[in-house]
Amino acid sequence: MFWRTPLAITRGVTTKMVRQNSRLLVVCGPSGSGKSTLLRKLFDEYPDKFGFSVSHTTRSPRRFEVDGQHYHFTTKDQMQAAIEQGDFLEHAIFSNNMYGTSLKAVQNVQKSGKICVLDIDMQGVIQIKKVTSLKPVCVFVKPPSIGELEVRLRRRNSESEDNLRARLNVAQQEINYGETPGNFDCIIINESLDKAYSVFKEFVFKSFESVEN
Repeated sequence: MFWRTPLAITRGVTTKMVRQNSRLLVVCGPSGSGKSTLLRKLFDEYPDKFGFSVSHTTRSPRRFEVDGQHYHFTTKDQMQAAIEQGDFLEHAIFSNNMYGTSLKAVQNVQKSGKICVLDIDMQGVIQIKKVTSLKPVCVFVKPPSIGELEVRLRRRNSESEDNLRARLNVAQQEINYGETPGNFDCIIINESLDKAYSVFKEFVFKSFESVEN
């Protein structure tokens, strides 16, 4: 099951809190599309230019994940309370686990003077684009095919069969949305990592012309 509960993110207080530095790079794509790898390469090459907004989640960390680096791992009660207080820009539930982007995570990156990067799903993109003051630059990363995406997800060996099928169903919805004209500023087909990164980096630098200054 997957859904996202709308937040009153157009409220004056929330909009004002993220207006101080509205430079946002939003990257979206199905799990397994390779978007995290593209972002990691960008951060490694330009550590002083870009900052990652680390999402919160209530799921348990995987064996390689570090709290505060891959996700902020929390409990459902704690996250629900923070959502009710208006502390999240967007949030979702997938496979009974909550995910979301906190305002504080975005602000921390913005205060450092870096371009804030969000790695979020389709519904998160829809919500964030409603905050007119943010004016995000949106990139969609897609696999060559659903079949290839399934191969990549199975290779991880980190999902149950039910979760895998749920992810593939969501992936198809995200691809349909990503391919709809006007929803994204750039669509990257990640078949070759080197080629995809070259296209990704070139687009980002054209979109944020001051990034090299």
